[in-house]
Amino acid sequence: MTNPLYDTLFGRYAGKSTPFLHLSDGSTLSHDAFLRMAARYAHVFRDAGIAPGDRLAVQIEKSPQALAIYAACVQAGIVFLPLNTAYTATEVSYFVENSGAKLLVCDSSNHAALIPVALTAGAQLETLDSDGTGSLSALATTRDDSFSTVARQLDDLAAFLYTSGTTGRSKGAMLSQQNLLSNAETLVEYWQFTDQDVLLHALPIFHTHGLFVASNVTLLAGGSMIFMPRFNLDQVIENLPRATSMMGVPTFYTRMLGDARFTKQLTQHMRLFISGSAPLLADTHIQFETRTGHRILERYGMTETNMNTSNPYVGERRAGTVGKPLPGVELKITNPATGDTLPDGEIGQIEVRGPNVFQGYWQMPEKTAEELRQDGFFITGDLGVIDAQGYVQIVGRNKDLIISGGYNIYPKEIELVLDEQPGVLESAVVGVPHPDFGETVVGFLVAGGDVTPDLDAINATVGDSLARFKHPKKLIVLPELPRNTMGKVQKNLLRKEYSLLFTTQ
Repeated sequence: MTNPLYDTLFGRYAGKSTPFLHLSDGSTLSHDAFLRMAARYAHVFRDAGIAPGDRLAVQIEKSPQALAIYAACVQAGIVFLPLNTAYTATEVSYFVENSGAKLLVCDSSNHAALIPVALTAGAQLETLDSDGTGSLSALATTRDDSFSTVARQLDDLAAFLYTSGTTGRSKGAMLSQQNLLSNAETLVEYWQFTDQDVLLHALPIFHTHGLFVASNVTLLAGGSMIFMPRFNLDQVIENLPRATSMMGVPTFYTRMLGDARFTKQLTQHMRLFISGSAPLLADTHIQFETRTGHRILERYGMTETNMNTSNPYVGERRAGTVGKPLPGVELKITNPATGDTLPDGEIGQIEVRGPNVFQGYWQMPEKTAEELRQDGFFITGDLGVIDAQGYVQIVGRNKDLIISGGYNIYPKEIELVLDEQPGVLESAVVGVPHPDFGETVVGFLVAGGDVTPDLDAINATVGDSLARFKHPKKLIVLPELPRNTMGKVQKNLLRKEYSLLFTTQ
């Protein structure tokens, strides 16, 4: 193969009118039509002087054209850099300058704000809107619909994905063709995707979940996608009868459960529901299985590695765990201080090694050396434990560990107790500064239904269930927990907002 990632995911569909993207307007885009669209973009990029290995950044809404830019970059050997559509111009400026992107593609509504960003970074600026119009598409209409694929190797970079940057400047994770291709191959086999699958795709495509998991798996399997612009409950319920599989974040499933139209009959033809990007509450697992007869398959991945573990397709899908390491992926639990491997049943930091693990952080050799060991194991920053059957449970982030009066406290252990209390839909536990203990525990609760959480009763239950040093110093009821676009609770925002809760007393 001259370009392994392109040839395997895209090139084999040349001339094939098989369905690829089922769109909201009722039309279907074939594989061949999609490739011709991508080829036109590839010509635009080459004519603009973007060479193989150069970076191209996009901050655009989800559309077939947006996905075609990804394919065009792979075909032209360009490193693809998708950016969250919620980022401000100031944030985009950092990503474009840090990556050295030669071209930035944005929504026309952001064009004026991003002109100075592009000028400062020395990048060309073009537009592409969700309806497929914009200056980039205008340039592409005059280009040829076939493009000579640029030769690349498995260790060549295919994409940059920037981390969320909750503890400092975002880091650009460098992902090679091998990283993306190996993970897609593993997932297709492990989750048993075939060319008969129709994936309901309501995820964003600036994130690894919607782009490198959902899209790459579908392409490799030869199936098609119901390509929704975003999650819309009415549209999801309308389209489910046409689908065989769905990938989502926990909020997708809780919203569906909250609608009486979501029934066992509606889902009886479905083969697989997958959840990730944030922890799925055990109660959601139970409700979903009771309602539909389906047991959601939960898995674990991250920006730097794509997918690491998964509950089995055939076998027990254990609520509260993310399953076992995927084939070809090694996972161990280590002591954060020494790096020594811990026995099963003990909590420590999760480290993984495999062909899915990234190449390092762009222009950050010191940070790369800190988190990517010389033997290839990546220190994920997640805390976890492996049970006697080999299932992995995520306890929290290393940075979320609370050290109070010299004791290590794992928030997940307290959250599991709080989530079980009457009137509590979900909870989040963080550590905030305390003058006597260094840190102390604060619990945040979201009320469920019409019942108001009884804080005195909850404190009493916690007192019976957990050691005294783990007891929340304060419980606070919030209307909702702060989340990022993928549904993950942003505990850093809670810590920041309530950092003076005890220091001023």
